[in-house]
Amino acid sequence: MSDLVEDDAVSFLRRAVVKQLNKFTDVVLQLLNHKRAGSVGAIAGLAIAVVFTWKFLKSPPGRERRNPPKRRGFPPANGDFSGGAASAAQDSSAAPSWGDSDAIQENGSPYELSLGQIVRRKLGGCRKMTCQLLCVILEEKSPEELQKHATVRPSVVEVLLEIAKCCDFYLMERVLDDESEERVLSAMESAGLFVSGGLTRDKVLFCSTENGRISFVRQIEADWHVDSNLDIVSQLARFIRCQLYISSDDLGQIASNVITAASLEQHLSQLS
Repeated sequence: MSDLVEDDAVSFLRRAVVKQLNKFTDVVLQLLNHKRAGSVGAIAGLAIAVVFTWKFLKSPPGRERRNPPKRRGFPPANGDFSGGAASAAQDSSAAPSWGDSDAIQENGSPYELSLGQIVRRKLGGCRKMTCQLLCVILEEKSPEELQKHATVRPSVVEVLLEIAKCCDFYLMERVLDDESEERVLSAMESAGLFVSGGLTRDKVLFCSTENGRISFVRQIEADWHVDSNLDIVSQLARFIRCQLYISSDDLGQIASNVITAASLEQHLSQLS
């Protein structure tokens, strides 16, 4: 823009000079034609004017427009890479890294966490987890009911599958006969709990006494245990890192490592 203005100014100045020079030449010619103006001084002045005009008009009509300077990035102090590479490095550092999208989601912002991410966060690096079947996973509340039927609670299925993906997961219950065992396994298979591969029939354990469940949990060396029996939770409190006591009653804090919740899915599917 400045070059265009400068070229216009030069052109205007030339036209003005030529115009004034023409007037000056006419005056000089009139003086030469006049008898009293035939002096050497007038002729010298005319010669100087002609030389000046010739030199001025000999200059190029316009200077070449200078190319705008190229933008170059500043190389690092050690001079390892060029300005272009430095600019690319600066641009790449400013752009977000979509390769870490899962890590961003794990932090909870700015994206909504999936159920699997919430479960992993809630369990906090759990390696092994044990869980009672009655009142937690099954609709039934006693071993006697299992002699007649077994029904998996639909709301807990998705949470169980996510737990099985992130840790070694065992289910256990006291039963009164072999038929009850088969009834429970059939109900779990129908609910799709054995499809993903994380949870298998071999990880569903049965015993004939409540103390047998305590023995299972301690032998497995679980980090987490879920149970609806307060006596079992109390006995395991000093051996298990964390327990989830399933109860609709708020009994206050049972122990520093015991959490009370109305259901397994309610606790593990929501961030508190």
